Amino acid sequence: MSDEEDAAPAVKRSRVFYGSLEEKERERLSLEMASSTATGSNAVKAGIEAGNINISSGETMEMEERVSERQQDALAAFERRRRARQITVSTDDAEVKAGLRALGEPITLFGEGPADRRERLRSVLSVVGPDALKKSRRDEERAKRSQDECQQTWYHEGSASLKEARLWLAKYSLPRAMRRLESARAHRDVSEATRTMKQQELHKSLRNLNNFCSQIGDDRPISFCHFSPDSKMLATASWSGLCKLWSVPDCNLIRTLRGHNTNVGAVVFRPQAGVSLDQSDVSLASCATDGTVKLWNLESDEPVADIEGHSERVSRVSWHPSGRFLGTASYDNSWRLWDLEVQEEILHQEGHSKGVHDLGFHPDGSLVATGGLDAFGRVWDLRTGRCVVFLEGHLKEIYSLHFSPNGYHLATGSGDNTCKVWELRNRKCLYTVPAHQNLLSAVRFQPTDGHFLLTGAYDNTAKVWSHPGWTPLKTLAGHEGKVMGVDVSPDGKLIATSSYDRTFKLWLSE
Repeated sequence: MSDEEDAAPAVKRSRVFYGSLEEKERERLSLEMASSTATGSNAVKAGIEAGNINISSGETMEMEERVSERQQDALAAFERRRRARQITVSTDDAEVKAGLRALGEPITLFGEGPADRRERLRSVLSVVGPDALKKSRRDEERAKRSQDECQQTWYHEGSASLKEARLWLAKYSLPRAMRRLESARAHRDVSEATRTMKQQELHKSLRNLNNFCSQIGDDRPISFCHFSPDSKMLATASWSGLCKLWSVPDCNLIRTLRGHNTNVGAVVFRPQAGVSLDQSDVSLASCATDGTVKLWNLESDEPVADIEGHSERVSRVSWHPSGRFLGTASYDNSWRLWDLEVQEEILHQEGHSKGVHDLGFHPDGSLVATGGLDAFGRVWDLRTGRCVVFLEGHLKEIYSLHFSPNGYHLATGSGDNTCKVWELRNRKCLYTVPAHQNLLSAVRFQPTDGHFLLTGAYDNTAKVWSHPGWTPLKTLAGHEGKVMGVDVSPDGKLIATSSYDRTFKLWLSE
């Protein structure tokens, strides 16, 4: 070991201060404060420069207001819970659903049970108040009551001419109905073998139907065709505005009726025209898309009278079996009945929600059937003015309808490609004939006995169906365009079809 290491350590001398230490302590504290302030200000400046400290532009936030808002929300929630506990809610789940529906709330949520639904109704009532449910129920009852009042049948006083016409129609139709029933009883007394044999002969002749004559009728599509009561003339209507009379069966042009300026929807012969009526009497009626209806005789090319009243397209016209009244169907959602003796409109009947496309009279003259674009048909009693049968079943518009001579069957053709036969005695659909591949434009029963039904459609064909049984007997194919009109001659021997291909054809059994 060295001498230095062996030497004793130096003794630290203690410093002795004389007097008070207060001044020294103040100086030390002031120096420490100054150094800490400088260090803090330097740190704040460094934080601002680094972007870690943002200095606002003097905006302040009142903490007391936010605290008070939270307190108010909490108090309101407590108040709602208190009110909810006091609200009485039915335990019947159906009533709970009805209450939620009345308040405009969903009646059920995914995974929600009856108890949860009841609590949800209670919470909704705690917000809107328990009187809201009573008010909504009162409003619902008031709306239902007003709806029931709207659905009630109401009447308005008709004219004196309408009353006279109704009485005349009753006196006219009742004897005809009696004669029809007597004929039906006589037909029932015929033996079954005789009836079957006649039916088989008719079906055989219908299966042998062939195209007998084809004639170009106009330079525009031929929309309608109709045989005269004596089966010696055929009237055709065209989109060119012309109506033409043709001789039957040689199809020679007799007369061109000029008067319409737009598409003609229908032209029909008056009952007894050419039989008991004079040539100068009104014998035909026609209608067009401009809402005009014109009356014609067999002597002149010009109309003898115009019937004005419809504001929109008149699609079909039909004569009453008596020949005194004319019915018109229009796209103004109504049909009208005109009395030619008093030369005025006696009935303007509404009832369809869309346009009325076709109408037809019962053979007795007591009823009229209308078919509309709303897919519904209606049967009206002309003697009382009531709608006695509502025909519901078609899926699309009804474009044609026709009464059977038996008086209790009605056929309707629709845009749903089917023909329905309605039983008027029990007011039900008897049979639906899946007739064609396209919409049906026309349906016609055999005018003598109603033993077959003829349908025409936009699939370029017309078909003959047995009645009863509704089996297809013959397909009349030959047109190159849509079949727009069909008719059967009053003697039952000829069938006429008119088409979009501007031709009409006559069909005869060989």
